[in-house]
Amino acid sequence: MVASSHVTPFPAEEPLRFERLSVFVRGLEVEAGIGVYDHEQGRLQRLVIDVTLELEPRPIERLGDTINYETVANAARAIAAEGHVGLVETFAERLARACLEDRRVQRATVRIEKPGALQGVIAPGCEIVLGR
Repeated sequence: MVASSHVTPFPAEEPLRFERLSVFVRGLEVEAGIGVYDHEQGRLQRLVIDVTLELEPRPIERLGDTINYETVANAARAIAAEGHVGLVETFAERLARACLEDRRVQRATVRIEKPGALQGVIAPGCEIVLGR
C-alpha cells in the first residue's frame, strides 16, 4: 500500500470559492482616559475591545496578504495614548476608521466594553460598524 502525501478527508465534487475572510482581535484590554463625567476625568479606565475586519475573500499565503493582529492592537493603544476621549462610541469610531485606512479592509466592526462603568452590569459598551 502506498501512502499518499495529499490526503483529502472530504473530497469536493465541485470547485470551492472563498466567500468570506475575517480577521479578528478579541478581548484586547486597554487602559484609557475615557468618560464624560467629572469623576472620570484625570484617570484611566479599562476598556475591553473586540475588532472584526472583513477583507476581500481570497487565499492568504503570507502575512503581507492579510492584516496583522498587532497592527489592530497598536491602533487601539495609540488612540488611548492621544489623550482623554469623552465617549466610548467616539473611541470605537476612531479605531474603525484607523482599521479602514488599510484598503484591504472592507468593513470594520468595533465593540468596546467599559467594565465597571455601571453598577450591577457586567459591561456596558457599544458596537460600531463602518464599511466602504
